[in-house]
Amino acid sequence: MAGIDNIRSSHTMTTGRSTARTESGSSNSDSVKESRGSKDSVSLSQQGKAIGQLHQDMASQPSFDSAKVAAIKEAIANGSYRVDPEKLADNMMKFENELGGL
Repeated sequence: MAGIDNIRSSHTMTTGRSTARTESGSSNSDSVKESRGSKDSVSLSQQGKAIGQLHQDMASQPSFDSAKVAAIKEAIANGSYRVDPEKLADNMMKFENELGGL
C-alpha cells in the first residue's frame, strides 16, 4: 500500500484489484448503477428531524450570556470584582475530575 507521501505527490496507489473501464471511461459498477436508474435517498426519523431542529435553534442563539459578560466587565473596571479562591479551587478540581473520567 502506498504511503501518504506518495498520495500527496499524485502517485497512483495500487491495491491489487483491477477495475474494468467502459468506453466512456467509467467503471463497470458506475455503468450498472446508471443503467438501473436508481438514486440514493435518505429519510430521517421524527427524532432525527427534531434533533436537527434543536441543533439549528441552538446555533442561532449566542453561546454566552452577554448581560453577564457586561456585568463582569463593569465590576472589573470599577474594582468591585472579587475572586473567591476557595470556590475557584473547588471548580478547578471538579473540572479536573471530570476530565479524568473521560
